[in-house]
Amino acid sequence: MNYLAHLHLGGQRPGQLLGSLYGDFVKGRLQGQFSPEVEAAIQLHRRIDTYTDSHPLVVAALSRFSLTRRRYAGIVIDVFFDHCLARDWQHYADRPLPLFTAEVYRVLAAEPQLPARLAQIAPYMAADDWLGSYREFAVLEPVLRGIARRLSRPEELTAAMVELERLYEPLSEDFRAFYPQLQAFAAQHIQLP
Repeated sequence: MNYLAHLHLGGQRPGQLLGSLYGDFVKGRLQGQFSPEVEAAIQLHRRIDTYTDSHPLVVAALSRFSLTRRRYAGIVIDVFFDHCLARDWQHYADRPLPLFTAEVYRVLAAEPQLPARLAQIAPYMAADDWLGSYREFAVLEPVLRGIARRLSRPEELTAAMVELERLYEPLSEDFRAFYPQLQAFAAQHIQLP
C-alpha cells in the first residue's frame, strides 16, 4: 500500500496519521524516539505491508504483470491501489476525500520534527495535493517516474503505465476484493487509547 491507504487504515488521530506516514521514512527498530502513539502507527504500517505482500489476492495481482515488469510490480500495485482507493473513496471512508487530505496536510504542517525526507516532501505533498490527485489515473505516470529516479534500473518502472492501462480492470477488481480484507486486518491491529 502507498501513502493514502496507510493514512486511511492507520487511525485518524494526529499521532496515528504521522506514524502511518513515518512507516515509509523510518527504518529499523523503534526505541522510544517517537511518542507511543506514533510508534504504534509505524508498527501497524509495517504489519499492513507484511500482510499485503503475502496476501493471495495481491500475489495473484502481481502475477498479472509481464516477467520483465514483475521485479517492480509491487511498487506499481501499491501506487495503483492508492488510485483505486482515491477513485472509490466514498465506498471505504466516512468523510469526503478532500476533508481527509486537508486534515493530513494540517497535521504534517503542524509537526516541527518530521523525519528528514518527509520534511522535504511534505510541503510539496500539500501544495500539489498528492493524496487527492491519485483519483486521476494519469497522475500515476509522474508518480512512477519519480519513484523510478531512485532505482538502479528505472526504465522497467517508467514503462509500467502501458501495462497498467492494459490491466486496469482486472487490477481494479483485485483491489475491490482485497481492500475490505485489509481494512478488517488493520482494524484488528490498530491500538486504541
